[in-house]
Amino acid sequence: MKIAIRMDDITPDMDYTKFLRFKELCDLYEIKPLIGVVPDNRDENLHKEEAHKDFWNFIRELQNNGWSVALHGYRHIYTSKRMGCFPLNRLSEFAGKSFDEQFQMLQFGKNFLKKNGVLTDTFMAPAHSFDKNTIKALKQLGFSKITDGFGDAPYSKWGMVFYPISFKQSQSLEKQDGYTTFVVHSNTMNDKDFERYEKMFAEHKEDLISYSELFKITPTKRTLVESIKEYLMAITKFLLVNVKAALNK
Repeated sequence: MKIAIRMDDITPDMDYTKFLRFKELCDLYEIKPLIGVVPDNRDENLHKEEAHKDFWNFIRELQNNGWSVALHGYRHIYTSKRMGCFPLNRLSEFAGKSFDEQFQMLQFGKNFLKKNGVLTDTFMAPAHSFDKNTIKALKQLGFSKITDGFGDAPYSKWGMVFYPISFKQSQSLEKQDGYTTFVVHSNTMNDKDFERYEKMFAEHKEDLISYSELFKITPTKRTLVESIKEYLMAITKFLLVNVKAALNK
């Protein structure tokens, strides 16, 4: 299975040391991830350093060098416990809000990136949570791609193309065919996490691809049965993660 990487929570005040450490690993294996940039970060949990003044120059340089960029929400503030269309989490920045409110948030985000010289038609929802109004607003604003969903290849649904994430990394590494995305949060990685990725990349270097290669894959049309299966998989993962968290307390 071919594996692409997406990196969430990219902000001017992120942990640059960890980001650059993971970037070095990607550079070593000549792969270029998708990075989810928060246009106007207000989430204190993402505040790791003082904001870097050259952040937008840095992002433009990455994009010019072949890295892909996604709009990662608006302010990364969770305002509801709605699970949305892809129920991996019981919290959301978008799900449950009106179309007009979501349109304004997404329009602000798109314009903020554009003002800083970053153009994209790809969306990355904070907490993987969005609803039909999010989809409607995204389409009206010119977005055509979403990094989310489960499956073994890009698929089309609701007039958008979805690029699935891995349900479980170990299972994805065992598969021979298909495409998936591993989700990375460099801000919260520790030495063991880096060591795991270093080992994984070394053992599966032939399977690693840049995210831009996913964009070249012709998407399949998602069926109703596949959509139901995806929804149930997301609910299952939500329950498993929460049970594990409760047992570890």
